[in-house]
Amino acid sequence: MEFKNNKPIFQQIAEHLCDEILQGRYPEGERLPSVREYAAEVEVNVNTLVRSYEWLSQKEIIFNRRGMGYFVSEGAREAVLELRRNEFFEEQLPEFLRNIKALGITLEELRVKNDSSD
Repeated sequence: MEFKNNKPIFQQIAEHLCDEILQGRYPEGERLPSVREYAAEVEVNVNTLVRSYEWLSQKEIIFNRRGMGYFVSEGAREAVLELRRNEFFEEQLPEFLRNIKALGITLEELRVKNDSSD
């Protein structure tokens, strides 16, 4: 896994796991790889991966069964989609709107460009 400098590594790993949940690699109710296994897979320190799992657990996307490991929560797919929607509206959309305003792009221009890319 290649990491970018714009976000903490633990968060990038959590987002990667969310992608894998959305893609069906880890269905709801299924056990995730152990912290050590997944840390080795993505080549990070175990403590970094623990932070990723804890962050996902706080978001109720995964849960820990003591002595058994982490599992994908029921409703995880919907929780990931909601998390991504909120991120879009709070972070990406405002930046996008600032850019189109600064560039003087109209909604009609966006429609035309969007129609021509289909």
